[in-house]
Amino acid sequence: MSASPIVLSVNGIEVIYNHVILVLKGVSLQVPERGIVALLGGNGAGKTIILRAISNLLQGERGEVTKGSIELRGERIENLTPADLVKRGVVQVMEGRHCFAHLTIEENLLTGSYTRSDKGEIAANLEKVYNYFPRLKTRKDSQAAYTSGGEQQMCAIGRALMANPSMVLLDEPSMGLAPQIVEEVFNIVKDLNQKEHVTFLLAEQNTHMALRYADFGYIMESGRIVMDGAAKDLANNEDVKEFYLGMGGGERKSFKDVKSYKRRKRWLA
Repeated sequence: MSASPIVLSVNGIEVIYNHVILVLKGVSLQVPERGIVALLGGNGAGKTIILRAISNLLQGERGEVTKGSIELRGERIENLTPADLVKRGVVQVMEGRHCFAHLTIEENLLTGSYTRSDKGEIAANLEKVYNYFPRLKTRKDSQAAYTSGGEQQMCAIGRALMANPSMVLLDEPSMGLAPQIVEEVFNIVKDLNQKEHVTFLLAEQNTHMALRYADFGYIMESGRIVMDGAAKDLANNEDVKEFYLGMGGGERKSFKDVKSYKRRKRWLA
């Protein structure tokens, strides 16, 4: 983990849905200032639920954090509203993009600035978004419904940037996109991290791509974190290669397909 100050700390949280279904089981993680941290794992591992627990979007799905704590720069945030978190600099880009289909690209982007009133800075922010996503500027007057999946993903990230965040929770940015567009999106994420100092916590099934761009990674399985480490170390780990990068040469596709494997069982510690 980076020596930078910790901006976000998730401490042993449990999440229950409908008062009975335990979906997160003692999850702990940290995100350093100006870092890119990847949450990795298959569909249903619990990555999206962690992001929604952080941004307090669980209530709409009848979910709640029942144990543990979530801290932003040392302050407990479990009881803050999503709007309060946006004002504190934390914005989530939802899985599936969720652009407003009937609005233009520019109108979609401007909805991201609803918590702000400084019109001059909003206009400057909009130009900055267009500098990072020049394709959006050429399509700014097009309805989002008539743009490509890649353009909608760029729009969703750009809309988050209009809130002038210090931290972005990015959920499955590669989903449904062509490899070339995925590479373009991740390159922009890296640029935003390095040039604008935006911190990223991203949930991603594309382990290979995520580990190329992240600094640190957590691997999830069945609502638990089962392995963590520097992105380079995880990319070179034999178990990760076999079960997540498809480099083992065998038939096994997941950790759960075998009775035991070399991993750090963090929840038993």
